[in-house]
Amino acid sequence: MLNDGEKGVVLQRDQETYGIAPHIPCGLVTAETLRKIAEVAERYQIPQIKITSAARIALLGIKEEDVDRVWADLGMDPGNVVGICVRSIKACPGTTYCKRGQQDSLGMGMTLDSRFHGMQLPGKLKFGVSGCPNQCGETSFKDIGLVGTVKGWRVYVGGNGGTTPRIGEVLVQRIDSQEALSIIDRIIEYYQNNAKPKERMGKMIERLGLTALEEAVGL
Repeated sequence: MLNDGEKGVVLQRDQETYGIAPHIPCGLVTAETLRKIAEVAERYQIPQIKITSAARIALLGIKEEDVDRVWADLGMDPGNVVGICVRSIKACPGTTYCKRGQQDSLGMGMTLDSRFHGMQLPGKLKFGVSGCPNQCGETSFKDIGLVGTVKGWRVYVGGNGGTTPRIGEVLVQRIDSQEALSIIDRIIEYYQNNAKPKERMGKMIERLGLTALEEAVGL
């Protein structure tokens, strides 16, 4: 029996089959990718395909003996669905497609994905990027969130869902994309150096204070 995370799988409720979720940065897919997923699902008689809350496409109910062949036929990297790392970067359509977008959330999300997806950290971490204050990227419930406004980006820290949800706090606002990326680099560095094992960003902030984080990133 495979362990959760081994070969990019998660053991399912039946304790016999497995689920996988290929990495799909910011939920952007091509017709070719969708066709390949459908073909693999049919080839191995995978009973369920589910679009996840992290904008991935999960294939569920895979037999253990098929796991390696499914990955080989997909030719895709696993998404980091478990583990102490950067799990996901969720982004809305932003100025690329949405008439309400005020900042390029897809461009920012793809940049964050290339920099941080899978990075090992003291605790799991999720990003949300929204192109406008409607927050379709669920920004306030992410460890690090960006919200686009007409005057630039607003950066939130310390949000999370789960059994004890926490709304993120505004760290800085009215900054451009390069400033936002620089500040995020410093937030990640501070988190790496100061969080306890398995401690989420919000819990670290509650323990050390938001002011300490502000000072560390130079605000």
